[in-house]
Amino acid sequence: MSTSDSSPQSARDRLLGAARVLFYNDGIAATGIDAIIKRAGVAKKSLYNNFESKAELVATYIEIRHDEWLQLYARRLEGAVTPKEKVLAVFQAYDDHAEFSYERGFRGCGLLNAAAELPAVAPGRIAVRGHKEQVEAIVTAHLCELFPADVARAQLMARHFSFLLEGAISRAGLEGNGRCVRQAMDMAAQMMEIP
Repeated sequence: MSTSDSSPQSARDRLLGAARVLFYNDGIAATGIDAIIKRAGVAKKSLYNNFESKAELVATYIEIRHDEWLQLYARRLEGAVTPKEKVLAVFQAYDDHAEFSYERGFRGCGLLNAAAELPAVAPGRIAVRGHKEQVEAIVTAHLCELFPADVARAQLMARHFSFLLEGAISRAGLEGNGRCVRQAMDMAAQMMEIP
């Protein structure tokens, strides 16, 4: 996911662009520095002028993936008026993520894929957890608008939706499209109708 821009890219931007594609396509561990440099078309020195290590590049990649999702969500939120529509905007952003034209097809959530490769206490894994908690907090806030007299219900439903989203995006990664996410969105819409 990228924005088209006619200005020339800096070495940092080219490195990040190469890392984003290669980390998503092949995984973090399987992607060496040399492959990133080659794809970016920069000198090895450029990498170390912009990033202290591969770990810093990975951390930046995780931040970028997080920001990309937030941008998708913000676009979907623009058209949402009711609290229910705002909740569904979260699902739609996941669907947009799944339907993006990836170089080798959709392989699931890039953040979860990255986290799966990192040790349990790695900063990148903690950052991914933070992203997922932020998504749940967004859903919780919208559900609190929908059920203002029953915050406990809103929080429990947000937890359910969080699990529903993660399961749907994982399954969508296996299937290579957003169909499961759209099915999860339909389930969520029905759950919000139940008194």
